[in-house]
Amino acid sequence: MVPVSIAGASGYSGFELIRLLSGHPQVRLSAITSRANQGERLGDVYPAFRGFGDLHFEDTDPDTLTREAQLVFTALPHHAAMDIIPSLLDRGVKVVDLSADFRFRDASVYEAWYQKHSAPHLLGEAVYGLPELYRQKIAVARLVGNPGCYPTSVILACAPLLRAQLIVAETIIADAKSGVSGAGRGLALTTHYCEVNDGFRAYKVAEHRHTPEMEQELSLLAGKPVRINFTPHLVPMSRGILSTVYAQLEPGVNERHVADAFHAFYASARFVRLCPSGQFPTTLQVRGSNYCDLAWKVDPRTGRVIVISVIDNLTRGASGQAVCNMNLMLGFPEDCGLEAAPWQP
Repeated sequence: MVPVSIAGASGYSGFELIRLLSGHPQVRLSAITSRANQGERLGDVYPAFRGFGDLHFEDTDPDTLTREAQLVFTALPHHAAMDIIPSLLDRGVKVVDLSADFRFRDASVYEAWYQKHSAPHLLGEAVYGLPELYRQKIAVARLVGNPGCYPTSVILACAPLLRAQLIVAETIIADAKSGVSGAGRGLALTTHYCEVNDGFRAYKVAEHRHTPEMEQELSLLAGKPVRINFTPHLVPMSRGILSTVYAQLEPGVNERHVADAFHAFYASARFVRLCPSGQFPTTLQVRGSNYCDLAWKVDPRTGRVIVISVIDNLTRGASGQAVCNMNLMLGFPEDCGLEAAPWQP
């Protein structure tokens, strides 16, 4: 059993990591840290884990995290992750970072949307952790930047079409809806029950920080700079993302071209499921799983393609993808510990 640890384990992503790793057949949790909950028992902070060992939250310190671990998950806020990761790497462990700190290739792009980067020398080494695009690079990496939840859903929806040059890249519009857990476990008026229940709203219109992350990867797929319109929405459910992506088709492209592109691109993708023609996915059918379910429709009247992409924001959009990346980095089967079916009743 390979020892692994989690920095910042008391948030929703940390909870999901603990849930997945507690059933993983090849690893064991050696340490969990949280400055806010230091000294508390895991089962007291999250009663769902009563009876799952006797782990206590410790201080978020590099020596604690690497005391036994061969790999560390950093589920820390942006900037906090970049402050600790160089020290972790210096101690010889591998790192999967769930923040945005190591998702970008260009420090200036990160700094324009987030803050000053304190470890830009590591950006060229870090691998963007989307297995469908970078599986081989992830397998030999020591630092992986785990993708954001919205970018995961949108990039997977667009990748086959851009790679096959079936759409006009400059026309991509992504309209996405997320459950409230995407905002994290911290208290805020905008995620208060009375503000969210029975409500549905757009937020951070034309300024969401996941936009440049999408554009980075879509530009690489297209082989040229790509700019998109992205609008996120908050829906009154606990978890899940549904992204509807629109794009203009190149002249002469039809339904068969689009279908062939999706089936060819994802022929060996363990965690992408393509829906039968005429069926469209729901967030419920991927809940608690590492799957991304995709469906599409060509609209001959407008000459556009519409792609529906659904994921669970806490698993495929965060911790499940992180475990998948860990599997690749440690030489385990990609789906090790992630084989459970979704939670749909």
